[in-house]
Amino acid sequence: MPKNSKVTQREHSSEHVTESVADLLAHQEPVDYKRSVLNVTGESWDKQKEGDEELDAENRPAWNSKLQYILAQIGYSVGLGNVWRFPYLCQKNGGGAYLVPYLVLLIIIGLPLFFLELAVGQRIRRGSIGVWNYICPRLGGIGYASCLVCFFVGLYYNVIIGWSIFYFFKSFQYPLPWSECPIVKNGSVAVVEPECERSSATTYFWYREALDISNSISESGGLNWKMTLCLLVAWSLVGLAMIKGIQSSGKVMYFSSLFPYLVLVCFLVRGLLLRGAVDGIMHMFTPKLDKMLDPQVWREAATQVFFALGLGFGGVIAFSSYNKQDNNCHFDATLVSFINFFTSVLATLVVFAVLGFKANIMNEKCVVENAEKILGYLNTNVLSHDLIPPHVNFSHLTAKDYNEMYRVIMTVKEGHFKELGLDACLLEDELNKSVQGTGLAFIAFTEAMTHFPASPFWSVMFFLMLINLGLGSMIGTMSGITTPIIDTFKVRKEVFTVGCCIFAFVVGLIFVQRSGNYFVTMFDDYSATLPLTVVVILENIAVAWIYGTKKFMQELTEMLGFRPYQFYYYTWKYVSPICMAVLMTASIIQLGVSPPGYSAWIREEAAEKFLFYPTWAMAILISLIILASLPLPLVFILRQFHLVSDGSNALSVTYKKGRMMKDISNLEDNDETRFILSKVPSETPSPMPTHRSYLGPGSNSPLEMSSAPNGRYGSGYLLASTPESEL
Repeated sequence: MPKNSKVTQREHSSEHVTESVADLLAHQEPVDYKRSVLNVTGESWDKQKEGDEELDAENRPAWNSKLQYILAQIGYSVGLGNVWRFPYLCQKNGGGAYLVPYLVLLIIIGLPLFFLELAVGQRIRRGSIGVWNYICPRLGGIGYASCLVCFFVGLYYNVIIGWSIFYFFKSFQYPLPWSECPIVKNGSVAVVEPECERSSATTYFWYREALDISNSISESGGLNWKMTLCLLVAWSLVGLAMIKGIQSSGKVMYFSSLFPYLVLVCFLVRGLLLRGAVDGIMHMFTPKLDKMLDPQVWREAATQVFFALGLGFGGVIAFSSYNKQDNNCHFDATLVSFINFFTSVLATLVVFAVLGFKANIMNEKCVVENAEKILGYLNTNVLSHDLIPPHVNFSHLTAKDYNEMYRVIMTVKEGHFKELGLDACLLEDELNKSVQGTGLAFIAFTEAMTHFPASPFWSVMFFLMLINLGLGSMIGTMSGITTPIIDTFKVRKEVFTVGCCIFAFVVGLIFVQRSGNYFVTMFDDYSATLPLTVVVILENIAVAWIYGTKKFMQELTEMLGFRPYQFYYYTWKYVSPICMAVLMTASIIQLGVSPPGYSAWIREEAAEKFLFYPTWAMAILISLIILASLPLPLVFILRQFHLVSDGSNALSVTYKKGRMMKDISNLEDNDETRFILSKVPSETPSPMPTHRSYLGPGSNSPLEMSSAPNGRYGSGYLLASTPESEL
């Protein structure tokens, strides 16, 4: 350093010297601004660590194009729930009327919180652990809780992909193996399999051929080797897609995100050409306006919005952390949110077009079976021929003619009508049969496809679509684990990804036992809903109330180049936290009111039966909720009482060369304090005495006496560089 610098003068003089940023930096000898650190803690500077952090920030992977990033976010948010959960909720909660609460809640909850996660990921450029450690160290458990929930969800979600892989390979044969009941030999007599005869061919194939399911969760029954192999294939696909990070997963997204739309459009066109498709679509969109006043409808709509966008998992933050700082994430949030909504509507159109066709087929079967009963009663004189209208032709009996005949018989034989065992055979009854989840994909939809011309082709397309929908969501879910862990602990990407997939496969073997479907139901119902709701509430509070909404809006203005709408200020600060708190309360009440149980398939009865979880299963269920939520209080306590370091006492200012030179060029003497302490004059704390030294974490340091808030350090100091230089 030159001899005339103020730092050198201080070494040879007892006179008090106040050095300025301009004096420290504007020397003739070259200064490496990337390594220049203003250390106010008295701690030694770890040059190697600082170099590693800066190198990591500079070399962070990035998306090859904006299209690749958008497809990744769409692939993550658009998943199996859009295909088999949203149509069910739409049917159950008022048809077209359900779209109103869903769209309202998407705008006031989904879009603002989705934008918030995109913004913090892009701003801080770290995974969920690093992001929430930066914003509020005491709430750093948010990131760890997100990782745990992602792990729990990934365990059973990949099992569903395994099921789809099994059906995909079974689709390469004609006729489809679930189109007819199998014939078994009973001695010298060939009979239809009794379990299949009492249910249906598709139901039998799902429960017996695919899952080989046991009668209860307590009966393990050993591993199902077919599903074990399919699960291995599923985890291999995920591992290969993830092993190089976004360099490999980004390329996979071009196919896995776009292919489902191609299939949905093909199914929609084919479905609209089917007889009865219009009946299904009209049934779906006929609004039942009274349902809009039901609080349960709004709760289910909020839950669907919440999970449809993947909030709280960390995948959204992970993907956005690979963006450039000036990327317009507000546009991304709006685009992805509404693409997600329109995908749900498109999938609903497809599902109800196909289910309308299936309902017509089933209704015709019902008419034929009951017409045969009536003919039998006529031949045995149980019913008089006078009861049959003259225009009715049993060889070409329509549903309308049958309904007319049914009403006449019911009126005349009012006292003995039940003994006849006749069904009404109403199309509306078939359309009202609510089916969701695996029941929709693997039973109802597969049954409908057996009646399609060229049914194997459509079956292959359908299950390949499910595989790609699941794979896109799994890549996002696994990124919610790998990105924060790799960022925080600097482990090798390839080694950790492979190890994570192997470990998940081993743990996931509980889902491919004969009782595995019951564990899938348990994890789906209880492992994510409540913990994720708490996580998102704390995310909202951390940004809006601890870090500060005004400060966050100001940083977004600098990052995006324009100020976001004031709408986001009020939704982040007031509307979203209140709505999420109401949703959490409703979820807790729902968990308390609904008995913890599952639908078991009883082989002897060939029917589903609701069973309560045994004590040991209840212990697992409660442990899932506690374990997923445990990092939140644990990290808070450890950092509140200084049992572990949170980095809040290691305040350093790293000067990026380009940015520093730009800001220094117009720096005046009276602006030096504002330059270090804040970019906004109104946020500048009172100047502190220069002679007072830092006394340690247990003392009232000048840093801690500052009144201006800062989310990471609890002081008025803001970093002069971008946030990633501090992680």
